[in-house]
Amino acid sequence: MALMTEDIISTENAGTLDGLLYQRIRRTPDITAYRSFDAEARVWRDTSWGEVGAEVARWGQALAAEDLLPGDRVAVHLRNSKEWVFFDQAALATGLVTVPLYTDDRPDNVAYIMTDSAVKVLLVQDIGHWKRLAPALAGQEDLKRVLVLNPPKMTAAADALDERVVFVDDWLPAQAPPLTPRDGDPHALASIVYTSGTTGRPKGVMLSHYNMLSIAHAALTMIDAFQEDLFLSFLPLSHTLERTAGYYLPIMSGSSVAYARSVAQLAEDLVNIRPTVLIAVPRIFERVFARIQGQMEKQSGLGKFLFQLTTHVGWHRFEYQQRRSSWHPRLFAWPILKHLVAEKVTAKLGGRLRMAVSGGAALSTPVARTFIGLGVPILQGYGLTETSPVISVNVLDDNDPGSVGIPLNGVEVRIGENEELLVKTPGMMLGYWNNHAATAEIIDADGWLHTGDQARIRNGHIYITGRIKDILVLSNGEKIPPMDMELAISLVPAIDQVLVIGEGRPYLAAILALNAEAWPKLAQRFRLDPDADDSLDNDKLHAYLLKKIKACLKDFPGYAKIRRVIPALEPWTVDNGLLTPTLKTKRARILKRFADRIEALYAAGPVGRG
Repeated sequence: MALMTEDIISTENAGTLDGLLYQRIRRTPDITAYRSFDAEARVWRDTSWGEVGAEVARWGQALAAEDLLPGDRVAVHLRNSKEWVFFDQAALATGLVTVPLYTDDRPDNVAYIMTDSAVKVLLVQDIGHWKRLAPALAGQEDLKRVLVLNPPKMTAAADALDERVVFVDDWLPAQAPPLTPRDGDPHALASIVYTSGTTGRPKGVMLSHYNMLSIAHAALTMIDAFQEDLFLSFLPLSHTLERTAGYYLPIMSGSSVAYARSVAQLAEDLVNIRPTVLIAVPRIFERVFARIQGQMEKQSGLGKFLFQLTTHVGWHRFEYQQRRSSWHPRLFAWPILKHLVAEKVTAKLGGRLRMAVSGGAALSTPVARTFIGLGVPILQGYGLTETSPVISVNVLDDNDPGSVGIPLNGVEVRIGENEELLVKTPGMMLGYWNNHAATAEIIDADGWLHTGDQARIRNGHIYITGRIKDILVLSNGEKIPPMDMELAISLVPAIDQVLVIGEGRPYLAAILALNAEAWPKLAQRFRLDPDADDSLDNDKLHAYLLKKIKACLKDFPGYAKIRRVIPALEPWTVDNGLLTPTLKTKRARILKRFADRIEALYAAGPVGRG
């Protein structure tokens, strides 16, 4: 790789998040900041840092005309784009507070967030998105202005829809005076980010400018990022990991960011953009892994052997480089295996990845071993929205994929009661918006933030062992963490989603959301009608699923035995209320949805199906 240029803006030099952008524009005005796809021209277009500054100035002038006061909240409901940045930076430079919203969140949840934070200005993607949200927002008096980014293809008067609605093209001034530095308070509130809310209503996490700046800078002291780096952004900017590590961090390092068109087009964008850095959640890697597994089933015996040999030798090579394994003659085969097998897979990721960061949930060991064995350097990290969000991350020369890495510089961790991970960090939130009781519950009198995760620390690395609230206690008193079991079971090609159950019961069972594409073939295998509800109750189908699950759990401790299953075809989604916008499972909602089937299953006992 060519010589890389490092140009890091310090937290002190930036001061605030808008100050960070100002410093970047001043340093490298002509370097590419963002790359976006022009759908009409069907080409990718670059925007320089200087051009970003001019646009932020226009957005800032328009916001200044909206009669807003410093500290007022403004919300953004956009797909990842440079306009997301323009609005956020203009709001920050005007002393406003940004409230990010998930574009695929349910309207009632969006309405709750906007009401709770008293949002005055809302930016939405298009009229279609506004029409979907409008009924839920009816009667909300705080909302004074609705900005619609994309004009409709057919002419429509904005004021005919709602007097508050205006199209951004009509709202922005033709030009504005250049940006000037603001003497803002680094510890002032910058954003209210609402947590996913796996139980109950989401809580508004208050993050300051300093919170997010300090974490971005701490990450850069451990993981290098250069001006020549190109990030591919597809994890929603509403997700704090993408916000801090995929947006503010590249400004701090002067790296470029390309905005993926959609998750559906991600495979094509990876090949075209050829990123050097990728930030993702495990689900993305799991999908690619499942695709690889599917392709391997179609391969000849030689093809399967070569792939397995490549990942085996590649993993040994990785362990040798990490000083955890000794040299072996099989490593001589790596250059040939890399050329024959590994490069064909990594080419589908663009062929230039220096590193891929996985966060937001646990990454399963088989997935990590496969990608690392193929030469894709995956670094698993860990954090919470309440910590801006990164607490720890693996680094290239000390990477243990079974761990969530080592604490960032400046972050303190320790193990408290019930093996809970406790944290002190410069990224620690100011508190929950309008919820002092919840704040006092998570941050104790000594200033330690209680993560709710059980962990152990070994050789400086943090290993998450379970979620305290999710620990299952069987009727015999045995305590079982279901997280790793669920990760392993979800790798069965026929199973998309899984929830291990058994709280207060004599044995473990699992609720399974079956893969929609795999189900017809599975039904045909057992001569079942794929459209008949009672097909899911077939004994042979249950026995097949239990056999696959048993194989997945063969390396687990003796407690990890699933005795019964409840298969279902409806996927768990944000729309049906079974997933959070960050794709976390709402355990209580799923248990309620399947309550009758769960009772019937345990009433029948462990013998029978499976």
